[in-house]
Amino acid sequence: MEKIKEQFSSLQIAKRCALAKDPTYLLDLDISRGGGSQLVAVSCSDKSIRVYNRETLTLLREYSSRPGLLSGVRFAHTCESVLFSACSDGTVKCWDTRLATTGPTQLFRGSLSNVFISFDVSCNDLIVCAGTEKVGDDVFMAFWDARSCASSVASSKEPLGFYSETHNDDITKIRFHPIQQNLVVSGSTDGLVNVFDINKDSEEDALVATCNSDSSVSSVGWSGKDYRQVYCTTHDEGFCRWDLAQLETEEPVTLLHVPDAREAGSGQSTKVDYLIGGLYHETMDKLVVVGGTSAGNICLLDCGVGGLSSVGVLQEGHSSPVRSFCWNVADDSLLTGGEDAQLLLWKPGAVGKAFGKKTSMKTASSVHQRLRVHQHAFKSKKKRTSL
Repeated sequence: MEKIKEQFSSLQIAKRCALAKDPTYLLDLDISRGGGSQLVAVSCSDKSIRVYNRETLTLLREYSSRPGLLSGVRFAHTCESVLFSACSDGTVKCWDTRLATTGPTQLFRGSLSNVFISFDVSCNDLIVCAGTEKVGDDVFMAFWDARSCASSVASSKEPLGFYSETHNDDITKIRFHPIQQNLVVSGSTDGLVNVFDINKDSEEDALVATCNSDSSVSSVGWSGKDYRQVYCTTHDEGFCRWDLAQLETEEPVTLLHVPDAREAGSGQSTKVDYLIGGLYHETMDKLVVVGGTSAGNICLLDCGVGGLSSVGVLQEGHSSPVRSFCWNVADDSLLTGGEDAQLLLWKPGAVGKAFGKKTSMKTASSVHQRLRVHQHAFKSKKKRTSL
């Protein structure tokens, strides 16, 4: 724990992006892969996608998702210029950042009623999966063949298939396994975190595990040795972690269940107001939970067997809640985006000019169209065994 404390305590602001002409919330971040890769993509509440140089934070490209609302951005794993985004208009779009055109090179379409609010791309870039908002009694996970996305000729693809029986409310987050392309985890406002093996022929056979968070899931991820563990955060600031390696044993699968991280951190010097997500540090084999305060401080919490404990606090960066972050394992740097329209690059021991804390944004944002409080009971369409 001391090593990870030392690493995060050394982070300093290296760069800060210029304010946009029209201030907007920065809701999701991702960085391009590859040795010489230098891109960061940002999903914004004004329905725009912005691509920056990762080192200088210079704006390089800007795309629009209008009229739909964005639900995230993800770079391809094998081609650093290919970028994906999901949208509430029932599409997932693929963009080639090398091209001057502002239109997508590939369009993945769902049905007319689909409102995509989560998505991800498999680690080999073969499959795209998107989760929908509940419409009527229906909620879906849609799958597409993602090959040929780097083509300069725009084309449209229909889904390979759907999962429709294992969640019964909005699918808020989807994450493929970092090294096993056939595994994917999904989280929903029904409280369930499901793990699937998409190589199986049917949805019923594909369901590897169902974990119950007892709350509405806001984010999910993979962690641990060989990424055999899954975790989630919830909309009421809870945190859960499960060990899939124990599925075939009599050992408990639940490693940690924190109903409210705000209470868990009440004894710390800086109290957490909300959780953003998790960050698995593979080299140190440590899962760090990232949270924040309403004033814009970033709180880093170590996930241990006994609960969550403070690793450190990054201050004087943002002036409003932080909504997105991305850890770069190549140089141990951190990118953060917030409601103050600021994109910050944090680096160990960075020495730059004095950065004043920016004033808080006062304008209302379209992000409020997407924010909802889920306070209903969680009921399943069919009986499931909770882990």
